[in-house]
Amino acid sequence: MSKRDFYDVLGVEKGASEAEIKKAYRKLARQYHPDVNKEANAETKFKEVKEAYDTLSDSQKRAHYDQFGHTDPNQFGGFGGGAGNGDFGGFSDIFDMFFGGGGRRDPNAPRQGADLQYTMTLDFKEAVFGKETDIEIPREETCDTCNGSGAKPGTTPETCKHCGGSGQLNIEQNTPFGRVVNRRVCNHCQGTGKEIKNKCRTCGGEGKVKKRKKIHIKIPAGVDTGQQIRVSGQGEPGVNGGPSGDLYVVFSVNSHEFFQRDGDDIYCEMPITFVQSALGDEIEVPTLNGKVKLKIPAGTQTGTHFRLRGKGVPNVRGMGQGDQHIQVRVVTPKKLSQKQKDLLREFAEISGNEAPDEQNDNFFAKVKRTFKSFGE
Repeated sequence: MSKRDFYDVLGVEKGASEAEIKKAYRKLARQYHPDVNKEANAETKFKEVKEAYDTLSDSQKRAHYDQFGHTDPNQFGGFGGGAGNGDFGGFSDIFDMFFGGGGRRDPNAPRQGADLQYTMTLDFKEAVFGKETDIEIPREETCDTCNGSGAKPGTTPETCKHCGGSGQLNIEQNTPFGRVVNRRVCNHCQGTGKEIKNKCRTCGGEGKVKKRKKIHIKIPAGVDTGQQIRVSGQGEPGVNGGPSGDLYVVFSVNSHEFFQRDGDDIYCEMPITFVQSALGDEIEVPTLNGKVKLKIPAGTQTGTHFRLRGKGVPNVRGMGQGDQHIQVRVVTPKKLSQKQKDLLREFAEISGNEAPDEQNDNFFAKVKRTFKSFGE
Protein backbone atom coordinates (compact mmCIF):
# COMPACT_ATOMS: atom_id res chain seq x y z
CA MET A 1 0.00 0.00 0.00
CA SER A 2 1.48 3.35 -1.04
CA LYS A 3 2.06 6.08 1.49
CA ARG A 4 -0.25 9.09 1.65
CA ASP A 5 1.09 12.45 0.60
CA PHE A 6 2.67 14.12 3.66
CA TYR A 7 0.88 17.42 2.98
CA ASP A 8 -2.46 15.57 2.87
CA VAL A 9 -1.61 13.79 6.13
CA LEU A 10 -1.17 17.14 7.92
CA GLY A 11 -3.98 18.82 6.00
CA VAL A 12 -1.87 21.72 4.70
CA GLU A 13 -1.06 23.18 1.28
CA LYS A 14 2.25 22.39 -0.38
CA GLY A 15 3.40 25.96 0.09
CA ALA A 16 2.50 26.04 3.80
CA SER A 17 4.85 27.89 6.12
CA GLU A 18 6.78 26.24 8.97
CA ALA A 19 4.37 27.78 11.46
CA GLU A 20 1.34 26.34 9.63
CA ILE A 21 2.95 22.90 9.47
CA LYS A 22 3.80 22.94 13.16
CA LYS A 23 0.30 24.09 14.14
CA ALA A 24 -1.30 21.32 12.08
CA TYR A 25 1.04 18.71 13.57
CA ARG A 26 0.40 19.71 17.18
CA LYS A 27 -3.36 19.55 16.65
CA LEU A 28 -3.27 16.11 15.02
CA ALA A 29 -0.67 14.74 17.48
CA ARG A 30 -2.92 15.61 20.40
CA GLN A 31 -5.92 14.11 18.59
CA TYR A 32 -4.31 10.74 17.82
CA HIS A 33 -1.90 10.34 20.75
CA PRO A 34 -2.30 6.72 22.00
CA ASP A 35 -2.52 7.92 25.62
CA VAL A 36 -5.59 10.00 24.74
CA ASN A 37 -7.24 8.33 21.75
CA LYS A 38 -8.24 4.73 22.43
CA GLU A 39 -9.38 3.94 18.87
CA ALA A 40 -7.75 0.87 17.33
CA ASN A 41 -5.97 2.81 14.55
CA ALA A 42 -4.99 5.84 16.65
CA GLU A 43 -1.36 4.74 17.09
CA THR A 44 -0.96 4.12 13.35
CA LYS A 45 -2.35 7.58 12.54
CA PHE A 46 -0.13 9.16 15.19
CA LYS A 47 2.98 7.58 13.63
CA GLU A 48 1.87 8.71 10.15
CA VAL A 49 1.40 12.28 11.37
CA LYS A 50 4.80 12.27 13.13
CA GLU A 51 6.59 10.91 10.03
CA ALA A 52 4.99 13.63 7.89
CA TYR A 53 6.00 16.35 10.35
CA ASP A 54 9.57 15.04 10.73
CA THR A 55 9.99 15.40 6.98
CA LEU A 56 8.18 18.67 6.29
CA SER A 57 9.58 20.52 9.33
CA ASP A 58 13.15 20.02 8.10
CA SER A 59 13.91 22.29 5.16
CA GLN A 60 16.36 19.87 3.53
CA LYS A 61 14.11 16.81 3.92
CA ARG A 62 11.16 18.84 2.69
CA ALA A 63 13.07 19.96 -0.40
CA HIS A 64 14.02 16.36 -1.17
CA TYR A 65 10.44 15.21 -0.61
CA ASP A 66 9.06 17.95 -2.89
CA GLN A 67 11.36 16.69 -5.66
CA PHE A 68 11.23 12.92 -5.18
CA GLY A 69 8.14 12.24 -3.06
CA HIS A 70 8.42 8.99 -1.08
CA THR A 71 11.07 7.62 -3.47
CA ASP A 72 14.56 7.37 -1.97
CA PRO A 73 16.87 9.15 -4.45
CA ASN A 74 19.80 6.99 -3.29
CA GLN A 75 18.11 3.76 -4.43
CA PHE A 76 19.45 4.36 -7.97
CA GLY A 77 23.05 4.02 -6.80
CA GLY A 78 25.96 6.46 -7.13
CA PHE A 79 28.11 7.62 -9.96
CA GLY A 80 31.85 7.46 -10.64
CA GLY A 81 34.35 6.84 -7.87
CA GLY A 82 31.91 7.89 -5.12
CA ALA A 83 29.23 5.32 -6.02
CA GLY A 84 27.22 4.09 -3.06
CA ASN A 85 29.40 5.49 -0.26
CA GLY A 86 28.74 8.22 2.26
CA ASP A 87 31.35 10.57 0.79
CA PHE A 88 29.30 11.17 -2.33
CA GLY A 89 26.43 12.81 -0.45
CA GLY A 90 23.52 11.20 -2.35
CA PHE A 91 21.80 11.71 -5.69
CA SER A 92 19.57 14.42 -4.23
CA ASP A 93 22.54 16.70 -3.42
CA ILE A 94 23.27 17.03 -7.13
CA PHE A 95 19.69 18.03 -7.90
CA ASP A 96 19.83 20.54 -5.06
CA MET A 97 22.79 22.20 -6.75
CA PHE A 98 21.33 22.21 -10.29
CA PHE A 99 17.68 22.94 -9.53
CA GLY A 100 17.86 25.03 -6.38
CA GLY A 101 16.61 22.54 -3.78
CA GLY A 102 15.89 23.87 -0.32
CA GLY A 103 18.26 25.67 2.01
CA ARG A 104 19.10 24.19 5.38
CA ARG A 105 17.54 25.57 8.50
CA ASP A 106 19.56 28.40 9.98
CA PRO A 107 21.35 26.77 12.97
CA ASN A 108 21.31 30.08 14.85
CA ALA A 109 17.64 30.88 14.27
CA PRO A 110 15.37 30.91 17.35
CA ARG A 111 13.53 27.61 17.84
CA GLN A 112 10.78 26.63 20.24
CA GLY A 113 11.69 24.16 22.97
CA ALA A 114 10.35 20.63 23.08
CA ASP A 115 7.03 19.82 24.74
CA LEU A 116 7.01 17.68 27.88
CA GLN A 117 4.49 15.15 29.17
CA TYR A 118 3.76 14.32 32.81
CA THR A 119 1.40 11.53 33.92
CA MET A 120 -0.51 12.25 37.14
CA THR A 121 -2.49 9.66 39.10
CA LEU A 122 -5.62 10.94 40.84
CA ASP A 123 -7.96 9.27 43.28
CA PHE A 124 -11.66 9.17 42.42
CA LYS A 125 -12.67 12.22 44.46
CA GLU A 126 -9.80 14.38 43.17
CA ALA A 127 -10.88 13.69 39.59
CA VAL A 128 -14.54 14.43 40.37
CA PHE A 129 -14.03 17.69 42.26
CA GLY A 130 -10.69 18.88 40.85
CA LYS A 131 -7.91 20.44 42.88
CA GLU A 132 -4.87 22.69 42.79
CA THR A 133 -1.48 21.17 43.47
CA ASP A 134 2.24 21.44 42.82
CA ILE A 135 4.18 18.95 40.72
CA GLU A 136 7.89 18.58 40.11
CA ILE A 137 9.18 17.75 36.65
CA PRO A 138 12.74 17.15 35.44
CA ARG A 139 13.60 19.50 32.61
CA GLU A 140 16.47 21.45 31.14
CA GLU A 141 17.07 24.96 32.43
CA THR A 142 19.41 27.66 31.23
CA CYS A 143 22.75 27.32 33.04
CA ASP A 144 23.03 30.08 35.67
CA THR A 145 26.82 29.96 35.60
CA CYS A 146 27.27 30.85 31.92
CA ASN A 147 23.79 32.28 31.24
CA GLY A 148 23.32 29.71 28.50
CA SER A 149 26.43 30.53 26.46
CA GLY A 150 28.20 27.29 27.34
CA ALA A 151 31.46 29.20 27.82
CA LYS A 152 33.43 29.59 31.02
CA PRO A 153 32.54 32.84 32.84
CA GLY A 154 34.76 35.65 31.56
CA THR A 155 35.02 34.08 28.10
CA THR A 156 32.71 33.99 25.09
CA PRO A 157 32.15 31.51 22.26
CA GLU A 158 34.25 32.27 19.20
CA THR A 159 33.20 32.25 15.57
CA CYS A 160 34.01 28.85 14.07
CA LYS A 161 37.12 29.28 11.94
CA HIS A 162 36.23 26.27 9.79
CA CYS A 163 32.84 27.49 8.52
CA GLY A 164 33.19 31.22 9.23
CA GLY A 165 30.14 31.17 11.49
CA SER A 166 27.72 29.86 8.85
CA GLY A 167 27.43 26.43 10.43
CA GLN A 168 27.96 24.81 7.01
CA LEU A 169 30.91 23.59 4.98
CA ASN A 170 31.13 23.62 1.18
CA ILE A 171 32.55 20.35 -0.14
CA GLU A 172 33.58 20.16 -3.79
CA GLN A 173 33.08 16.86 -5.61
CA ASN A 174 33.55 15.56 -9.14
CA THR A 175 30.38 14.04 -10.61
CA PRO A 176 29.24 12.94 -14.09
CA PHE A 177 27.56 16.36 -14.28
CA GLY A 178 30.83 18.16 -13.60
CA ARG A 179 32.29 19.65 -10.45
CA VAL A 180 29.64 20.51 -7.89
CA VAL A 181 29.68 21.90 -4.39
CA ASN A 182 27.67 20.23 -1.62
CA ARG A 183 26.82 21.96 1.62
CA ARG A 184 27.19 19.97 4.83
CA VAL A 185 26.74 20.77 8.49
CA CYS A 186 30.06 21.81 9.94
CA ASN A 187 31.33 18.91 12.04
CA HIS A 188 33.55 21.22 14.12
CA CYS A 189 30.76 23.37 15.57
CA GLN A 190 27.82 20.98 14.85
CA GLY A 191 26.13 23.67 12.81
CA THR A 192 26.08 26.38 15.48
CA GLY A 193 28.73 28.56 13.84
CA LYS A 194 30.41 28.94 17.24
CA GLU A 195 33.29 27.21 18.96
CA ILE A 196 33.73 27.11 22.72
CA LYS A 197 37.39 27.01 23.68
CA ASN A 198 36.83 27.18 27.44
CA LYS A 199 33.70 25.27 28.38
CA CYS A 200 31.58 26.10 31.41
CA ARG A 201 32.30 23.57 34.16
CA THR A 202 28.71 23.53 35.35
CA CYS A 203 27.04 22.55 32.08
CA GLY A 204 30.03 21.20 30.15
CA GLY A 205 29.50 23.66 27.32
CA GLU A 206 25.86 22.73 26.72
CA GLY A 207 24.44 25.97 28.11
CA LYS A 208 21.71 23.96 29.89
CA VAL A 209 21.48 21.84 33.02
CA LYS A 210 18.92 19.32 34.27
CA LYS A 211 16.83 20.56 37.19
CA ARG A 212 13.61 19.64 38.94
CA LYS A 213 11.08 22.39 38.39
CA LYS A 214 8.10 22.91 40.73
CA ILE A 215 4.95 23.93 38.83
CA HIS A 216 1.56 24.86 40.26
CA ILE A 217 -1.35 23.41 38.28
CA LYS A 218 -5.13 23.60 38.54
CA ILE A 219 -6.98 20.36 37.80
CA PRO A 220 -10.53 21.02 36.56
CA ALA A 221 -13.45 19.11 38.09
CA GLY A 222 -14.59 16.12 36.06
CA VAL A 223 -11.34 14.97 34.45
CA ASP A 224 -11.07 11.30 33.53
CA THR A 225 -8.37 8.81 32.58
CA GLY A 226 -6.60 9.75 29.33
CA GLN A 227 -7.61 13.40 29.41
CA GLN A 228 -4.93 16.09 29.67
CA ILE A 229 -4.36 19.76 30.30
CA ARG A 230 -1.76 22.01 28.69
CA VAL A 231 0.44 24.26 30.81
CA SER A 232 1.76 26.85 28.38
CA GLY A 233 5.49 27.63 28.38
CA GLN A 234 6.47 24.99 30.94
CA GLY A 235 8.22 22.62 28.53
CA GLU A 236 11.90 22.59 27.58
CA PRO A 237 13.48 26.02 27.09
CA GLY A 238 13.80 27.37 23.56
CA VAL A 239 16.98 27.42 21.51
CA ASN A 240 18.71 30.65 20.51
CA GLY A 241 16.16 32.76 22.34
CA GLY A 242 13.13 30.86 21.05
CA PRO A 243 10.03 30.32 23.24
CA SER A 244 9.75 27.42 25.66
CA GLY A 245 7.65 24.38 24.80
CA ASP A 246 4.48 23.37 26.64
CA LEU A 247 3.82 20.85 29.40
CA TYR A 248 1.01 18.33 28.94
CA VAL A 249 -0.32 16.74 32.13
CA VAL A 250 -2.09 13.45 31.35
CA PHE A 251 -4.41 11.99 34.01
CA SER A 252 -4.89 8.44 35.25
CA VAL A 253 -7.83 8.06 37.68
CA ASN A 254 -8.05 5.30 40.28
CA SER A 255 -11.28 3.34 40.57
CA HIS A 256 -13.65 3.58 43.54
CA GLU A 257 -14.88 0.60 45.56
CA PHE A 258 -18.53 1.69 45.48
CA PHE A 259 -19.03 4.00 42.49
CA GLN A 260 -18.30 3.06 38.89
CA ARG A 261 -17.91 5.87 36.38
CA ASP A 262 -18.97 5.98 32.73
CA GLY A 263 -18.32 9.41 31.27
CA ASP A 264 -20.16 11.91 33.46
CA ASP A 265 -22.56 9.30 34.90
CA ILE A 266 -21.87 7.13 37.92
CA TYR A 267 -23.33 3.76 38.84
CA CYS A 268 -23.72 1.93 42.15
CA GLU A 269 -25.59 -0.87 43.84
CA MET A 270 -27.62 -0.38 47.03
CA PRO A 271 -28.51 -3.24 49.37
CA ILE A 272 -32.05 -3.44 50.75
CA THR A 273 -33.68 -5.98 53.01
CA PHE A 274 -36.40 -8.42 52.05
CA VAL A 275 -38.88 -6.44 54.17
CA GLN A 276 -37.95 -3.16 52.47
CA SER A 277 -38.30 -4.71 49.02
CA ALA A 278 -41.66 -6.27 49.87
CA LEU A 279 -43.27 -3.44 51.84
CA GLY A 280 -41.41 -0.43 50.42
CA ASP A 281 -39.32 2.08 52.33
CA GLU A 282 -37.32 5.31 52.11
CA ILE A 283 -33.57 4.72 52.27
CA GLU A 284 -30.49 6.90 52.34
CA VAL A 285 -28.19 6.73 49.33
CA PRO A 286 -24.59 8.06 49.20
CA THR A 287 -23.90 10.51 46.38
CA LEU A 288 -20.85 12.55 45.41
CA ASN A 289 -22.24 15.47 47.41
CA GLY A 290 -23.56 13.67 50.46
CA LYS A 291 -26.48 11.37 51.21
CA VAL A 292 -30.00 11.76 49.77
CA LYS A 293 -33.36 10.05 50.36
CA LEU A 294 -34.59 7.47 47.84
CA LYS A 295 -38.12 6.02 47.92
CA ILE A 296 -38.31 2.26 47.37
CA PRO A 297 -41.77 1.21 46.16
CA ALA A 298 -43.39 -1.91 47.60
CA GLY A 299 -42.58 -5.03 45.60
CA THR A 300 -39.22 -3.76 44.34
CA GLN A 301 -37.13 -6.60 42.91
CA THR A 302 -33.38 -7.15 42.86
CA GLY A 303 -31.89 -5.34 39.85
CA THR A 304 -34.47 -2.54 39.79
CA HIS A 305 -32.90 0.64 38.44
CA PHE A 306 -33.32 4.16 39.87
CA ARG A 307 -31.91 7.43 38.52
CA LEU A 308 -30.88 10.57 40.39
CA ARG A 309 -30.60 13.39 37.87
CA GLY A 310 -27.70 15.80 38.25
CA LYS A 311 -25.97 13.71 40.92
CA GLY A 312 -23.16 12.49 38.69
CA VAL A 313 -19.77 13.95 37.74
CA PRO A 314 -19.42 17.61 36.66
CA ASN A 315 -18.66 17.88 32.95
CA VAL A 316 -15.01 18.88 32.51
CA ARG A 317 -16.01 21.48 29.89
CA GLY A 318 -18.64 23.01 32.16
CA MET A 319 -21.60 21.48 30.30
CA GLY A 320 -23.77 20.48 33.24
CA GLN A 321 -23.47 17.38 35.40
CA GLY A 322 -24.10 13.67 34.86
CA ASP A 323 -26.60 11.44 36.64
CA GLN A 324 -26.30 8.78 39.32
CA HIS A 325 -27.75 5.37 38.48
CA ILE A 326 -28.71 3.05 41.35
CA GLN A 327 -29.45 -0.64 41.12
CA VAL A 328 -30.98 -2.19 44.24
CA ARG A 329 -30.03 -5.60 45.52
CA VAL A 330 -32.10 -7.57 48.02
CA VAL A 331 -29.79 -8.98 50.70
CA THR A 332 -30.57 -11.96 52.90
CA PRO A 333 -29.65 -11.31 56.55
CA LYS A 334 -26.67 -13.22 57.94
CA LYS A 335 -28.23 -14.21 61.27
CA LEU A 336 -31.82 -14.88 62.21
CA SER A 337 -33.37 -15.52 65.58
CA GLN A 338 -35.46 -18.64 66.00
CA LYS A 339 -38.62 -16.56 65.99
CA GLN A 340 -37.61 -14.88 62.73
CA LYS A 341 -36.91 -18.27 61.16
CA ASP A 342 -40.27 -19.60 62.29
CA LEU A 343 -42.08 -16.57 60.87
CA LEU A 344 -40.25 -16.91 57.55
CA ARG A 345 -41.12 -20.60 57.36
CA GLU A 346 -44.72 -19.73 58.07
CA PHE A 347 -44.57 -17.06 55.35
CA ALA A 348 -43.05 -19.62 52.97
CA GLU A 349 -45.81 -22.12 53.73
CA ILE A 350 -48.50 -19.48 53.14
CA SER A 351 -46.75 -18.42 49.92
CA GLY A 352 -46.18 -21.97 48.77
CA ASN A 353 -42.40 -21.44 48.66
CA GLU A 354 -39.52 -22.97 50.56
CA ALA A 355 -37.77 -20.91 53.22
CA PRO A 356 -34.77 -18.87 51.95
CA ASP A 357 -31.27 -20.01 52.84
CA GLU A 358 -28.92 -17.84 54.85
CA GLN A 359 -26.04 -16.29 52.91
CA ASN A 360 -23.05 -14.09 53.67
CA ASP A 361 -22.83 -10.56 52.31
CA ASN A 362 -20.34 -7.75 53.03
CA PHE A 363 -22.07 -5.19 50.81
CA PHE A 364 -23.29 -3.05 53.69
CA ALA A 365 -19.67 -2.44 54.69
CA LYS A 366 -18.92 -0.80 51.34
CA VAL A 367 -21.92 1.49 51.65
CA LYS A 368 -20.89 2.56 55.16
CA ARG A 369 -17.38 3.42 53.97
CA THR A 370 -18.82 5.45 51.08
CA PHE A 371 -21.05 7.44 53.46
CA LYS A 372 -17.95 8.31 55.49
CA SER A 373 -15.89 9.12 52.39
CA PHE A 374 -18.34 11.61 50.86
CA GLY A 375 -19.83 12.93 54.10
CA GLU A 376 -22.71 11.83 56.25
